[in-house]
Amino acid sequence: MKSINSIIAIILFGLSPVAFVHAQTSPKPNAREESAVAGAGQRTDVYHVHFTKAAIGKAVQLGDWLKTPDPSNPMPDHFIVLRHQDGDAWDYVVITHLGPKASVEAAGTAVPADKRALSACHTDTFVNGPSWQEFTRAMGIDTESKSKTTGSVYSVSHYLPAPGHRDQLEKLLSGSPGGPSDTTAGNVLMQHLEGANWTFLTIARYNSWDDFAKGEKSAVAETTKKDSPWSRLRDHTDFHTDTLTDRIAP
Repeated sequence: MKSINSIIAIILFGLSPVAFVHAQTSPKPNAREESAVAGAGQRTDVYHVHFTKAAIGKAVQLGDWLKTPDPSNPMPDHFIVLRHQDGDAWDYVVITHLGPKASVEAAGTAVPADKRALSACHTDTFVNGPSWQEFTRAMGIDTESKSKTTGSVYSVSHYLPAPGHRDQLEKLLSGSPGGPSDTTAGNVLMQHLEGANWTFLTIARYNSWDDFAKGEKSAVAETTKKDSPWSRLRDHTDFHTDTLTDRIAP
């Protein structure tokens, strides 16, 4: 994915043969397992998270560049690009899978001259998260699903825990979605390694805007109840942002 080459030179990565065999032979999870939070247990892989805001008049060109796979990358198709619809100030987030480890080297590749004016600002963060198999399944971009999930809605959130409340916040974010108000089709939890000033990143996928609206309508009714998820989140969070997006790649 070309935005990575504009920031860092990657990569030393390796994939465990045992993990690969397990990924190929694991049975397909049932619907209940698919709704669990990927990354709530083991976070085995490293990802690069690139938030970027387009320069004035360059949003379309920036999106076209970000969604173009870079054949020089070892895993050129291991990324997802989400486009802002409502929420924070950024226009795109690109999440790129790097494998179980990654390195940053001094001999980086500069942004091509014709792409340098596309972005007004950006932030870059390394995180750990679930395996690529788990990630793609939760985000609906695995081989079997991606052609059927083009209408998905993604809620992207990042969190900074209140001092001394990191474990409590992680436990809250790791809880399996459930109950009558949950309409998500997939959920991912990632944890900061190096970069921006947030600690956790979550992505919730909905099959459609209708499913998102249905879930929100039910969730709002729960906020006035004692010990609601709304209030518990605020017991442990210093700040957070939520942004609704659609997917432009893959």
